[in-house]
Amino acid sequence: MKSNQSNIKKAKKYLNKNYCIGIPTETVYGLAANAYMDSAVKKIFKLKKRPKNNPLIVHYHNIDSLERDCLINDNFTKLYKKFSPGPITYILKLKKDSKISKYVTNNQKSLAVRFPKHSLFKNLLKQLDYPLAAPSANITTKISAVKVSDVKEEFGNKIKYVLNGGTCTVGIESTIINLTGKPTILRLGGLDISKIQKTLGFKLKIAINPKKKIASGQSRLHYSPGIPLRMNIINPKNNEAFIIIKKRKIKLKNYFYLTTRNNLNEAAKNLYSCLRKIKNKGYKSIAVEKISNKGLGRAINDRLQRASRY
Repeated sequence: MKSNQSNIKKAKKYLNKNYCIGIPTETVYGLAANAYMDSAVKKIFKLKKRPKNNPLIVHYHNIDSLERDCLINDNFTKLYKKFSPGPITYILKLKKDSKISKYVTNNQKSLAVRFPKHSLFKNLLKQLDYPLAAPSANITTKISAVKVSDVKEEFGNKIKYVLNGGTCTVGIESTIINLTGKPTILRLGGLDISKIQKTLGFKLKIAINPKKKIASGQSRLHYSPGIPLRMNIINPKNNEAFIIIKKRKIKLKNYFYLTTRNNLNEAAKNLYSCLRKIKNKGYKSIAVEKISNKGLGRAINDRLQRASRY
């Protein structure tokens, strides 16, 4: 516990000096900076090589801190009570007097916000006087980071500090819902949309590939190991990495399990680690067996489809 507090104190020191740091969340590791400071936010874009027209998600400790910047509505309140803190991001209308950097929103009048569940990150946010802009801690289009070593592999010594929170438990990014008008899903993620629909009481529109990006995770190319990836494969080619979700009787060195039990939660948790392992072993291509397009399987397939456009 003392070491955690010491690490949080160190993270706070760097953030207060407007540095970017790596932070753990339950979904993936984030690259965090003060969301109120233009100079700090601009460093995120530079480090990630992220297009400036791709808005960031801002992380808050509680509703009181959120209400300084955003207008809340009934749909938000219903979902917040049911699912936050957790792997869901809400897009809300920005208040005119908000201090959020214009670089966070790309000058839009809305803001993507999330309440992380990871205890270390929650404690850090509680001790800050500002929210944290924190997209995934990876170079844009590359594989997301789910542990400290992944963050260091992506950025080396270009960032001052990574707060070590172990391996992420969800393993894929948050589900994003736009609540500024008719509720619409903008990114599939760690929260099954059927649960959101059940809470709201109606079917949701899904718009995950818009012409104009208004949320993270909508780029055609994303989460990529940088090599060809084929989906819904029964038999892989020779020397091709084969990602599978059901236990096989034979063991081959090119077999990589997301899960041996067809468990989609486990598969999501292991997805990015598996892709990174295959890349680092030097494979030239990846085949993936068919994964159910239900529940979290839909979000996993979304990641793989975007990764396939390497």
